[in-house]
Amino acid sequence: MKLHELAPAEGSKKGPKRIGRGHGSGWGKTAGKGHKGQNARSGGGVKPGFEGGQTRMTMRIPKRGFNNIFREEYAVVNVSDLEKFNDGIVVDTELMKAAGLIKKEMAGVKVLGNGELTKKLTVKAAKFSAAAKEKIEKAGGKVEVM
Repeated sequence: MKLHELAPAEGSKKGPKRIGRGHGSGWGKTAGKGHKGQNARSGGGVKPGFEGGQTRMTMRIPKRGFNNIFREEYAVVNVSDLEKFNDGIVVDTELMKAAGLIKKEMAGVKVLGNGELTKKLTVKAAKFSAAAKEKIEKAGGKVEVM
């Protein structure tokens, strides 16, 4: 089979609904719009969210809090996740990404102190929690803030 010979399965593709093409088509006269009313008119209808003059939902519900557009989010890695690396290795963001510990770097990587670490590692990250720093250094490793 060649690329130009490819075709969809028989009956899987349906033609467009040709409205307003005579009453024999089944979509003639009012063209599926019914009789009169706002939606039957040319250019008729309402904008999304319009509720007939009633105060719309988006205006009725309370809006609370504050969204800081300058907030920096960090990719989070626990100390227990670093256990998978070999002893004496330098662990940086690229290695963490390759190992599948993080998906995206975001504003950097923050190492948290959840779990235990037995291997001597040099960990390079943007931020460290106090507990993580203590556990890495206790295991004989080094902490480097990038």
